Amino acid sequence: MLALEAVHVSEDLKRCIRECLDCHAVCLAMMQHCLEHGGRPAHIRLLLDCAEICRTSADFLLRESDLHVLTCGVCAQICERCADECESFGEDHQMLACAQACRRCAESCREMARG
Repeated sequence: MLALEAVHVSEDLKRCIRECLDCHAVCLAMMQHCLEHGGRPAHIRLLLDCAEICRTSADFLLRESDLHVLTCGVCAQICERCADECESFGEDHQMLACAQACRRCAESCREMARG
């Protein structure tokens, strides 16, 4: 994995990249958890959507694309939706951990989307 310390971008950008990559990994792992426990297809699609937009947003940030405000804005929305959905499963600790990762990413992406 890329050492973010070697990338010459602001600390806020580095934090957002880390949150995006973390959320991407958590959502992919959560898909396996859902498949093993009879997860709903709509939730699995949302996990995939969340993972993919997180990875895309991280890529835009790493390239310092001026379009990152758009991808980060969408990422924040999808992450919030994914967090809400994961929390709806109640006391499933893995789902709650996924929701937390999604909320951290959403917060960081909202900040980046402000430009």
